[in-house]
Amino acid sequence: MIQEIQQVVRELPTESTQQAVGYPTLFALVSLGSLVPVVPTGALVSSAAVVAFHQTSPLALLFVFLVASSAAFLGDVCLYWLGQRGVRSNHGSKWLEAITRRAAPERLAQAQEKLAEHGGTVLVLSRLVPAGRIPVMLACLLGRMPLRQFARGDVPACLAWAATYQLIGILGGSLFPEPWQGVVAAVALTLLISGAPAVWRRLRARFGPASS
Repeated sequence: MIQEIQQVVRELPTESTQQAVGYPTLFALVSLGSLVPVVPTGALVSSAAVVAFHQTSPLALLFVFLVASSAAFLGDVCLYWLGQRGVRSNHGSKWLEAITRRAAPERLAQAQEKLAEHGGTVLVLSRLVPAGRIPVMLACLLGRMPLRQFARGDVPACLAWAATYQLIGILGGSLFPEPWQGVVAAVALTLLISGAPAVWRRLRARFGPASS
């Protein structure tokens, strides 16, 4: 696996070609990952940041940040709008059902409690907490938060999210001399961060009752 990544990165085209293809691809994948939460968007941003870190263009990292944050915002707003249609409909919608299935009941209850306490500011942290975006979005939908209010809170959330995962990529790029090494490190770290809460919940569910 590592050898395959190394070979692909070594055969990358010129910087201008990478940018012409890479930025639109990053935008499309992050938008899709925000709309359909199965794509590891954090790993995509970190990997793009590693490649940008090793480029000579001083604006490469800025472009990655702008593309990632705007794509995340677009995906969030579209998903929220689709969810609103389900909330307003007497028959619901497949999008609202999909959002509901991805929000664990205990996470939804926590999100509703924090939303009641802190209002729209909870959106800023929702993207920084692994698996926190969908429960908070569902809490906003069930609380009938207007789309405009959701969008205002989602702007700083997407900016903070893009900056966080870009910093992970920059860290990976600075620690290793070869871009492929930084990509591997950044992807491994982002997957570890995103998967840690699920592992913790499973361990607590399995061993918690026995230890109490």
